[in-house]
Amino acid sequence: MSMDKNEQNYLQEFGASSAEKGGIHCVSIIGQVEGHQVLAEDNKTTKYEHLMPLLASMEEARDVGGVLFLINTAGGDVEAGLAIAELIAGMRKPTASLVLGGGHSIGVPLAVAAKRSFIVPSASMTVHPVRLSGTVIGTEQTYNYFSRIQDRIALFITAHSGISREKLLELMHGRRDMANDMGTVLSGREAVDCGIIDAVGSLADALDYLHSKIDKKKEEKRG
Repeated sequence: MSMDKNEQNYLQEFGASSAEKGGIHCVSIIGQVEGHQVLAEDNKTTKYEHLMPLLASMEEARDVGGVLFLINTAGGDVEAGLAIAELIAGMRKPTASLVLGGGHSIGVPLAVAAKRSFIVPSASMTVHPVRLSGTVIGTEQTYNYFSRIQDRIALFITAHSGISREKLLELMHGRRDMANDMGTVLSGREAVDCGIIDAVGSLADALDYLHSKIDKKKEEKRG
């Protein structure tokens, strides 16, 4: 089925597809998650000021039965990423995420925010401590600030996945995978084995999950 001009513009502007009645709405989280600072034009970004109202409208829309989040992100702004993740986690409608390519850094809480998370075998996820580019003041208050942000991220991830806090912090501070940094790079299977992601799967698996949940809701309304 071909898209009309309005749907093409919608896809180009928001990285999301409109859904038929009772169907699945697709949202992409790609490139870098852009926060309060506007990134350079040559960066592929997901803009939080676009995504946040879009998620709210999808939650209210009668013609949206479920939402699929396609994730291929290098990370980005922590505050914006957590805000989007909280909105996803707070949706009543069926949601699923599928990590393709990479779900790095703040992409981890975005992936686990959905009610069911999938990752393709060839994808990877990088778990690392909070980092900040630019000039920082090397004081105890600065380190405490970083620690509190990291605690927020860890709390969200452990609340929406099967990984323990102890294991997550171990992965964050790992030294085996990165020569000049701390953190751990996980393959698709490793992300599932440690409890971050629910299952290794494909696009078809994610769609099957959403359709099953949508059908179940329809049966509950009828019965």
